[in-house]
Amino acid sequence: MNAKFTISYDGTCFQGSQTQPNGLSVEDSIQKVFKQLNINTKITLSGRTDKDVHATGQVFNCKIPSYWENLQKLKDVLNRHLPSSIKIKDIKIVKNDFHSRFHAKKRVYRYLVSKKETSVFNSKYISHIKKFDEEKIKKAIKLFEGVHDFEYFHKKGSDKDNTVREVYEAEFYKYRDIYVFKFCANSYLRSQIRLMVGFLIKVGEGKLLIEDLKAQLDKKKHIFRIPASPYGLYLTKVYY
Repeated sequence: MNAKFTISYDGTCFQGSQTQPNGLSVEDSIQKVFKQLNINTKITLSGRTDKDVHATGQVFNCKIPSYWENLQKLKDVLNRHLPSSIKIKDIKIVKNDFHSRFHAKKRVYRYLVSKKETSVFNSKYISHIKKFDEEKIKKAIKLFEGVHDFEYFHKKGSDKDNTVREVYEAEFYKYRDIYVFKFCANSYLRSQIRLMVGFLIKVGEGKLLIEDLKAQLDKKKHIFRIPASPYGLYLTKVYY
């Protein structure tokens, strides 16, 4: 049976989502538990998240034995064996040809920021930015919507030859005392979101102009290439 799993995890506990030589990844942790349960399978994640990046809606698929037809029981057993930093939220049986990465249509990320100083309890989950102009960011973030070549907004060394991506939605809003950068796109380049957020924060702080952002997005010149901290970034939903 081909099963689709939706999971959440605390990225600060791992060296990223994809398998690592030291075994300290989300994928490695899940594969280890599968092996303990005699489920000999290989999981396929919808996409990679870097070290310290969190997820509330990551997806993977894999083949599971037919005797695990009780999906609620499988979910409960996995959650008992997995580290507390990973949680299986949902399991569904899908078509045999379903592929969590190649069949994904949209991926949504959110980046959380607070003007309030963070504490030891939330500093790895929310980024603290002391002062910024909300309206400038709301205006600037809309420049990312549409089809663009994000060559100047991705980390060098990425294994992507094609740097063109389509951003369906880019918005900035406040939820209680948290400010949220939201991006919905077909896919992303390595560190693309953190580089976009990093630039937007500088615009909000008045250290860069919206015109600077447009110039870099149009690939006229490199202006700012320092990514925002990974701590506030979450993969929140994958659409199929």
